[in-house]
Amino acid sequence: MAFAGSVGANTPTEKLSTTTENPIRMNQLGFLPAANKLAVVLADSNPGTFVIWDLSTDEAVLRGRMQASQEKTLGGTQSWRTDFSAIQTPGTYAIEISEGQREVFQVGSGLYDALADASLKAFYFQRASMPIEEHYAGIWARPAGHADDKILIHSSAASAERPAGTIVSAPKGWYDAGDYNKYVVNSGITMGTLMSAYERFPEYFSARSLNIPESENGLPDILDEVRYNLDWLTDMQDPNDGGVYHKLTTANFEGMVAPHLATKTRYMVQKGTAATLDFAAVMAQAARVFAPFEPRQAAHYLNSARAAWQWAEENPAVAYRQDQLNQQFDPDIVTGAYGDEHFSDEHFWAAAELFLATGEPQYWKIIRTTPTEYALPSWGDVRWLGYYSLLANAGKLPKESTPWQKRVADNLVQAALDLTLASTRNAYRSPISSDPKHFVWGSNSVAANQGILLLEAFRITGNADFLRSAEDTRDYLLGRNATGYSFVTGFGIRTPQHPHHRLTAARPELPPLPGFLVGGPNPGQHDGCNYPSDIADESFVDHVCSFASNEIAINWNAPFAYLINGLHALESQHDQTGSDSEDAR
Repeated sequence: MAFAGSVGANTPTEKLSTTTENPIRMNQLGFLPAANKLAVVLADSNPGTFVIWDLSTDEAVLRGRMQASQEKTLGGTQSWRTDFSAIQTPGTYAIEISEGQREVFQVGSGLYDALADASLKAFYFQRASMPIEEHYAGIWARPAGHADDKILIHSSAASAERPAGTIVSAPKGWYDAGDYNKYVVNSGITMGTLMSAYERFPEYFSARSLNIPESENGLPDILDEVRYNLDWLTDMQDPNDGGVYHKLTTANFEGMVAPHLATKTRYMVQKGTAATLDFAAVMAQAARVFAPFEPRQAAHYLNSARAAWQWAEENPAVAYRQDQLNQQFDPDIVTGAYGDEHFSDEHFWAAAELFLATGEPQYWKIIRTTPTEYALPSWGDVRWLGYYSLLANAGKLPKESTPWQKRVADNLVQAALDLTLASTRNAYRSPISSDPKHFVWGSNSVAANQGILLLEAFRITGNADFLRSAEDTRDYLLGRNATGYSFVTGFGIRTPQHPHHRLTAARPELPPLPGFLVGGPNPGQHDGCNYPSDIADESFVDHVCSFASNEIAINWNAPFAYLINGLHALESQHDQTGSDSEDAR
């Protein structure tokens, strides 16, 4: 998240409703025939009976009584549940409760095809430095913005070889979030997540086409998209010493204008340890992932990773502190800071990826002496990106590491078990709803990363309970939540129409760009907008002012794409085998 507020975009709003008046909460996109199907109704008094109608025949196909939950919502409302998993025939249905409210839903085998692709196609829409063409983008075609071939070295980044004001070039890459800047730290976790998704499901991703310009080049489209950002990231490394600049940015956020109209001067800003180690990890992982397709390019990635590692070894504690930077250098930089004072997690992630790329013992020494307790990944804590990679590539680890591998896997599985248990103890039956502390800035990415943890636990154990809990997380993001929104633009009955996203806000005559996960409930409410609720899981408003709850960001879409596509790959495999066994799922 870039914290991308700007004048005219984050002013207080009139009071807006954050929740729907319809008390029924459920996955608004629908359900696969064999999936669990759950609806939650919010009502202080018993809503009584429910009826499932087949809308093709206008006949009732299931009747029953709502069951009271033992758990109230975080806001203190009684919740009621119904399970209608017995509905497995493809079609269009409606669930209706006794007060007359109803919710329409689909049952079918192909419901997630478009969403799976859109979660990745979103990155194409975020591309800088190239026109987004009608053939690939339809109504969202637009001119190119930000050629980024005349970037100035900021005074904080000056060196003997590159004095302040030196012109450098760093085109391509993705706009980070609702703003138009490009940040190495946030790109790091984004690219690591996407490459890991490909590594877990290579056959699935190799068979999917996103309709992007590179779709016919023989490289899986998810990797084409990653490579577009890698091309930019490569230029963020100083060729003179291997250090990596923290970000490419304007001094202030641009207004809510189209990218080709956003023409303020852009700068390379200060090298830092976090950015350099994130870069080293990404490049080492890219060397592994791209080697079967482009061995020469993979070798270049590995050389870049080594150079970055060496710079970080010589500069182990260079923090990016934007307030201090602005006291010493000009011009002031007030865009997303992504400040990080602790580098042990980046150090571990880089060591893990470099070990897998090289097998060199210097990196293994760091790996085996690092604490293994589980921590959910975020841009500020990337340690478990390294553990995920190590566990998934266990064949490359030393033979004597088996006890260590078991300890790491056990910690992962225990964290997933805790989430699965917690999901049974809240009104919405979702992992994130189990604890108000989960509702932070970008809470939907917390949910999506929880989904990745659950998929990783399923991969290790084959326990289908983890898969079902990951499906509960998907249901949460698509509408079974306190707000009644599907948090994904363009997918669902009630979706964000006014995200804090310059590409969308600049063209209000069009619907929002599809496939973007907005940040989600955030009781911190850091943007100064008017929220109708302070309750943690209701603290959301669909307004362009709300960069604290309604912005988009690449590091939020990446785990969402992993979760949606990972589930889709596993469920497609299940459909093909026709088996209900855990191994088949």
